[in-house]
Amino acid sequence: MGKIIAFSNQKGGVGKTTTCINMSAFLAVKGYKVLIVDLDPQGNASTGLGIEKKDVQISTYGVLIDEAQPEKAIQKSVVENLDVLPSNIDLAGAEIEMVYISDREYCLKKALAKVKDNYDFIMIDCPPSLGLLTINALTAADSVIIPIQSEFFALEGLSQLMNTFKLVIRKLNPKLEIEGVIVTMYDCRSVTAKEINQQILSFFGKKIFTIAIPRNIRLSEAPSYGVPVMMHDKNCAGSKAYEYIANEFLKKQKNIGDKSNG
Repeated sequence: MGKIIAFSNQKGGVGKTTTCINMSAFLAVKGYKVLIVDLDPQGNASTGLGIEKKDVQISTYGVLIDEAQPEKAIQKSVVENLDVLPSNIDLAGAEIEMVYISDREYCLKKALAKVKDNYDFIMIDCPPSLGLLTINALTAADSVIIPIQSEFFALEGLSQLMNTFKLVIRKLNPKLEIEGVIVTMYDCRSVTAKEINQQILSFFGKKIFTIAIPRNIRLSEAPSYGVPVMMHDKNCAGSKAYEYIANEFLKKQKNIGDKSNG
């Protein structure tokens, strides 16, 4: 049975989708079956893995609102072992429509239960908000990964984010855990970035992944080619950082065997 991880931060532009795509890609090439659920109406996780949004027949919206079978919506990505439940702009109105659905917080959980056994990991790319779509992701997830940019404004709203997690744990998903926090867009030359990094460390402690993702041009270029960074430039700093993160993530997992082929 697959483990479900939500990538969540209500602030946009913190590297959430980039982290979801590249962690998932490295897990897939190590032999793990991975599904990315694109829960953002912008659909960046879909296009970042070579899926044309205009060609999507059944999207996350169809699965959530029309109760379409997720198996019919899931597409293969450009990476072997990595599938995508794609999103498009249709999802933008889902939160309004879900208000009228009974047990609306559990729509995604019910849908993913149908495919959970097919994957080792299901990664949910949440929208940059704390609305009903993100609540669905947190209710369905076993754990959450929080990407945080190493800049001052990234710390704003952090208490709101943590309060949302606590509310979901208390009311909807008592088993939800914080898998870890990943510092993104880190500039080692910046004094401010180092200070912010220390504040994040003091707040989250051992939940912080031990390496920060650096600012890297190859990392920002890769989505425009519809590929993860490992397929764009496997030797760049961003690629090496995400490979390290993926390995660190695997070391924390229980009951997950080593599928690497050397």
